[in-house]
Amino acid sequence: MRTFGWFLLMMALALAAIAVFTYPAWLLLHPHFNFPFHRIGERIGMLALLVGFVLLARRLGLADRRSLGYGLPRHDFVREMALGLVLGVATMTVVVAAMGVLGLLDWSRIEGFTTAALLRLVVLRLFSGLAVGFIEETFLRGAMQTGIAREAGMPAAIGLTAVIYAATHFFASFHIAPADVTSHSGIDLLAGTLHAFADPFAIADAFLALTAVGVLLGLIRAATGNIAACIGLHAGWVWVMLVVHELTLPRRDANFGFLLSRFDGFIGYLVLAWIVVLALPLWRFYQQRTAAQGAARA
Repeated sequence: MRTFGWFLLMMALALAAIAVFTYPAWLLLHPHFNFPFHRIGERIGMLALLVGFVLLARRLGLADRRSLGYGLPRHDFVREMALGLVLGVATMTVVVAAMGVLGLLDWSRIEGFTTAALLRLVVLRLFSGLAVGFIEETFLRGAMQTGIAREAGMPAAIGLTAVIYAATHFFASFHIAPADVTSHSGIDLLAGTLHAFADPFAIADAFLALTAVGVLLGLIRAATGNIAACIGLHAGWVWVMLVVHELTLPRRDANFGFLLSRFDGFIGYLVLAWIVVLALPLWRFYQQRTAAQGAARA
């Protein structure tokens, strides 16, 4: 598990960089720019993670296109990603429809949107979904899953990557007002970022659902040999979720309110059940599709 250990160390160092460097960076930047303290910390963490990822990928021999999951020709990659996007939107829309039927969503917020504002929201959230899909899949199902699979086998790679994938979704944005910033605020920011883990039972439903999503994406990565479908599916799911978050409010007081996550009001036991139902047919679809494409090229 040496590779997995390296990735964990890289992530730990990126988090430590937030605690160590945010306050000095704030002292340098705040007199000239009105950057919020937490925003500076987030950028430091992202920069540290990017630098660590590049260095680690090179050290572990994961910096080539195939290892990162980009081995398909560009045209084929875009086609498979587009198909994944359509499937992601369709399958997540089923969840939203189920929430609507069960009375779990309050749609009153949509009344405040004009047609132009609604269209703008949909387009902007598409770009957000694609950005999330590219970044997370390249890092997790690309480099991390490839590296762990080479050393410990694909089942271990899928499982460990899925757990890390789930855990990263609970890093919260924690705000510290300029007047409250002290030399210890970097540590306070890190503690606030990780505060969700202090109450594991409050995030258990979302964590299980996200782990299941990670396992499914890992299976599809293994079946296809690339991350095109993973990026598309991931982006489609995030796209629908972001739009729904903007247009609705969760109704946790409804009869089936327990199906909604206590963490974000969406990714809970209902999503978990749907992923379990969806996993086998979607995995088989991509297995058969990949085999057919291989036969056609032979």
